[in-house]
Amino acid sequence: MIPSQQSDEFYLRRALELAQKSFGLASPNPCVGAVLVDGSGNVVGEGFHTYDGIKHAEVLAIEQAQEKARDATLYVNLEPCTHHGRTGPCVDAVIAAGIKCVVACMADPNPVVSGRGFAQLRKAGVQVASGIMEEEARPLNDAFAKHIRYRVPLVTLKAGMTLDGKIAPPPEDLGSEHPLGVGGPTGGWITSDEARTHVQQLRHQHDAILVGVGTVIADNPLLTDRSGRPRRRSLLRVIVDSHLRIPLDSRVAQTAKDDVLVFCSFAEEKRKQQLRERGIQVEQVAAAGVDGRPEMQAMCQRLAEREITSVMIEGGALVNWAALASGIVDKVFLYYAPKILAGVGAVPFAAGPGFRSMREAAHLRSFRLHRFGEDFAVEGYLRDPYLD
Repeated sequence: MIPSQQSDEFYLRRALELAQKSFGLASPNPCVGAVLVDGSGNVVGEGFHTYDGIKHAEVLAIEQAQEKARDATLYVNLEPCTHHGRTGPCVDAVIAAGIKCVVACMADPNPVVSGRGFAQLRKAGVQVASGIMEEEARPLNDAFAKHIRYRVPLVTLKAGMTLDGKIAPPPEDLGSEHPLGVGGPTGGWITSDEARTHVQQLRHQHDAILVGVGTVIADNPLLTDRSGRPRRRSLLRVIVDSHLRIPLDSRVAQTAKDDVLVFCSFAEEKRKQQLRERGIQVEQVAAAGVDGRPEMQAMCQRLAEREITSVMIEGGALVNWAALASGIVDKVFLYYAPKILAGVGAVPFAAGPGFRSMREAAHLRSFRLHRFGEDFAVEGYLRDPYLD
């Protein structure tokens, strides 16, 4: 007998909590949490997947439960896999353990698996229920879905701004080295401590962070994950720098340990070598448009080849517009502070020619609001990584 939906949601919520522990540890694999519950409602096994741990969440839960797995119900946020990768299929382990019922939030977005896991379980006599709490489960694996289906990373555009959409005061207040590339500490923080703490959580959920060289020159940021949570590989710090202007004494350059990648479009070999000697990776990409900036789509392809499944853009106004104009942005996370800068000189969120009409404007398909102290944020999608 399949458990009631009320009890399903209780145990699936725990599976989702476990799946969140996979952030920073599972990529390029999906974030998966599993809970085994016996007939009396007792949790007899739990697990969550980490890439280095190799074993999948379902197998870890079964191993913990041992003989108690027989006739138990497995709660998992993602459909058990059917294919051979670094491990055998999870459906085989579930069937062999004698599990009588599987309750999953959603099908696996991987075309190799999608629906096949459920079908094999049913064929073996295992009861299956799916689609419960799917809306809560999907965001956990947005990046996996985009990467596994299209071989490009999920791109999130993040920015902190005033209510009137300004990311920095007028350039004359910021010193001589700021064009339109910055919205950070050089002009004073716009958003609150609570919002900036949450930014670190977002960084932890991504494989890479991307900014323009203008931000590096003006703000001298570290661009690191300071969430305090473990991660399998360092956050890749990506700099868009057409002519390799990145200062060698910048904090990014000084702390590079093969975790800094600079994309350029025009550069001398000598300069490339100087950066490489300091542990900075350099890749040349064809220029796009009259500004000579490396082509955004090409950079995404290069990142995907490195098994980067998610990128968060924290660029300035020019990079923000280039990303939107190129069509690479899947999602936005925009923080707003209750402040108004006003004036034509203040730096806008995105500086460029802009979309020519409301019909062409970037439109969020779905969004949520978040509160961080006195600030709020809009999280929304420009495209669905599961459908487009």
